[in-house]
Amino acid sequence: MNTIKFIAIFSLLVSAEAIFGHENSPHTPRSTPVVKEQKPWGIAGDAKAAARTIMLRMTDDMRFTPRHIEVREGETVRLRAENKGEVMHEIVIGTRAELDAHAALMKKHPGMEHDEPYMAHVAPGKRGDIVWQFNRPGQFDFACLIPGHYEAGMTGTITVLPRKP
Repeated sequence: MNTIKFIAIFSLLVSAEAIFGHENSPHTPRSTPVVKEQKPWGIAGDAKAAARTIMLRMTDDMRFTPRHIEVREGETVRLRAENKGEVMHEIVIGTRAELDAHAALMKKHPGMEHDEPYMAHVAPGKRGDIVWQFNRPGQFDFACLIPGHYEAGMTGTITVLPRKP
């Protein structure tokens, strides 16, 4: 095999590993306390304060079910994401702009590890929780930012309704 063919084949193999590396990489559970940092879409919540659990199903057809959820301003909820597929999925909460920027970063660095309280990485057949206090009204988003999943439409919306008077 000539050198040029070898370099081309090697480059393809390395690229494939980089593209799919994040998908199969294990994400270890958080071992440090959650840092409660205010975000436009809320702040990390206390599990004891979770008023309800909202089940979200993730599948290999690159969809969340349900794709839209509603919560009330001030409500702390547990988002429980169940991966019913055969590949790694994740759920990340944010604004559309934040998710777009994070997805672009994931494309450039697919093996990067990240662990924030507004995201959960879920292996096939497993589930992951996000406990979040939605303390600001508005329209927010959630998505799977694993390269290719976001682009395939693995997204959803969260409407945070104003507090009841």
